Amino acid sequence: MDFLRFPALALLAATAAVCGAAAAAEATPREHLLNFSASARLEVEQDLLGITLAVTREGSNAAAVQAQLKQVLDAALSETRPSAKAGAMEVRTGNFSLYPRHDKNGRIDGWQGRAELVLEGKDTERVAAAAVRLAGMNVTSVGYSLSPELTDKHEASVTAEAIRQYRARATELARQFGYSGYTLGEVSVHSSQQDGNPRPVMYRAQKADMAMAEAPVPTEPGKGVISATVSGSVRLTN
Repeated sequence: MDFLRFPALALLAATAAVCGAAAAAEATPREHLLNFSASARLEVEQDLLGITLAVTREGSNAAAVQAQLKQVLDAALSETRPSAKAGAMEVRTGNFSLYPRHDKNGRIDGWQGRAELVLEGKDTERVAAAAVRLAGMNVTSVGYSLSPELTDKHEASVTAEAIRQYRARATELARQFGYSGYTLGEVSVHSSQQDGNPRPVMYRAQKADMAMAEAPVPTEPGKGVISATVSGSVRLTN
């Protein structure tokens, strides 16, 4: 059939197509894409004590300074290794640095070096007692953190709470926007932990004469935070 010859029929067909499209649009539920996030957090007493000790040396010969640092560090390792125990106290070396010292004309006139030893563990009394036995090194920082075991213990529940809050927030937002429900879109879940910064101190570990026991390094645990965040999108639907 040639619609150019029958304009009334052409107009009727076009009107029917428009009405059909409108009816299809009416049948499709209203949707609105919404992006937001929700978080949950839990404060936990920190259970992992870390103490950093350091020794510094200087002299005119780089090799001699390095040898002196190594001697002190080897002695400290020999002293603390017998007290090491998995989970209770770990012993490891920290930074070992050697750098030149310059005079006012920019020429090298000596060498300075520094070596560190790190004691870390959940047996805080063991860690603190080991630190004060190292008479040749100074305590330069003391800090608490959350152990991986404690983090893992609480991470699942914190994540579940963040998801619960995300779903509750989605339901409330749908209601406020005039929708009856929602479907999940792309969603991501992230967890993290935050610890207090190590407390810098200068403390010379010395054995008291005639003392029956060594005074421990003063420590006090703080609070760490385990958190989880859910972020992404939902489609608000009727």
